[in-house]
Amino acid sequence: MPAARDQERITWKRTIVLKIEIRTEQPQDIEAIRNVNDRAFGQPQEGRIVDRLRHACDGLLSLVALADNRVVGHILFTPVTIDGPIVVHGLGLAPMAVLPEFQHRGIGTKLVIAALKIIRASPCPFVIVLGYADYYSRFGFQRATERRLECPWEDVPEDAFMVLVLDESLMAGVIGVVRYRDEFDAAM
Repeated sequence: MPAARDQERITWKRTIVLKIEIRTEQPQDIEAIRNVNDRAFGQPQEGRIVDRLRHACDGLLSLVALADNRVVGHILFTPVTIDGPIVVHGLGLAPMAVLPEFQHRGIGTKLVIAALKIIRASPCPFVIVLGYADYYSRFGFQRATERRLECPWEDVPEDAFMVLVLDESLMAGVIGVVRYRDEFDAAM
């Protein structure tokens, strides 16, 4: 009989529901943002890039995810340019990070959705991202090569370089190499 009881036993997985607030980065968030990026990526490179961009770049969008007033996630968008016969300016998503102990809880998704809502209300015609195709395709990103957009770095897998077109009329006939800020080029 003990075996039958074991088979009937139901194991409940404890799920903790987090209330997540998404807001624009504030000056008091800087150290926490660096910590999120350093821990999420397991190295200080992304945190340093964010710090450099914050000080050198106009036109960036930086959002944080808060759980119990603690910064647990961060997303950054900075200006990029498509350098081709027609020059078009848009935004690049990089980096997006969530503290390891808060990953796989939808926080990254909330950050992406909140940021894209803000960007869609602006005149930005496109967003570029280097990331996982399975993840970013759910937000409408597609391979940039399908739009004849090229990555500036040779060692990036084709399916990881993606674009979200927000204004088809401004992007009609646009081809070329996507140029990131110099801070990214130095890191790559």
